Amino acid sequence: MLPRWAPALAVGLLGCGPGLSQGPPQFLPITAQWCLEGSPPERCIQLEVPRGERQYALGLQLRPPLPHLRGMWFPYAPPAVARFWMHRTPEPLDMLFIRDGRVAALETDVPPCMNLPCRSYGPDTPVDGVLELAAGQAAVLGITVGTPVRITPLPGAPPSGPAPD
Repeated sequence: MLPRWAPALAVGLLGCGPGLSQGPPQFLPITAQWCLEGSPPERCIQLEVPRGERQYALGLQLRPPLPHLRGMWFPYAPPAVARFWMHRTPEPLDMLFIRDGRVAALETDVPPCMNLPCRSYGPDTPVDGVLELAAGQAAVLGITVGTPVRITPLPGAPPSGPAPD
């Protein structure tokens, strides 16, 4: 479960609160995965899962390109309207908006935005989470609107949700 601030942060354009977007990029441990339905293990996407307001806000800012089968998963419990932007994210991304175990909306090859103002992306309906991949990975993996999504924590991973900042 995420704290009450999470939906407000998402609606308030994730990624650039005062003082939150300063400093080096964050590299989080892999704590979850999404194995595409009917796929062998080599088609499992390894996921970083932010915990707490600061990690959500930093996201993939200033990160080098994500490798194949790597991504970041932003869960929302309860579901919330999530508007993401690319401020200080130097590499294009695919953004998958997940609801009820399926891709509900997909934004592909979202361009970087190093200077404000930046466009925001996402449906106007609540989602259970947002998954970010390197640009083009959704197409390479055959992910489209309606693709089933089942994200599972890895053994020993901390529970998703808030953590002290």
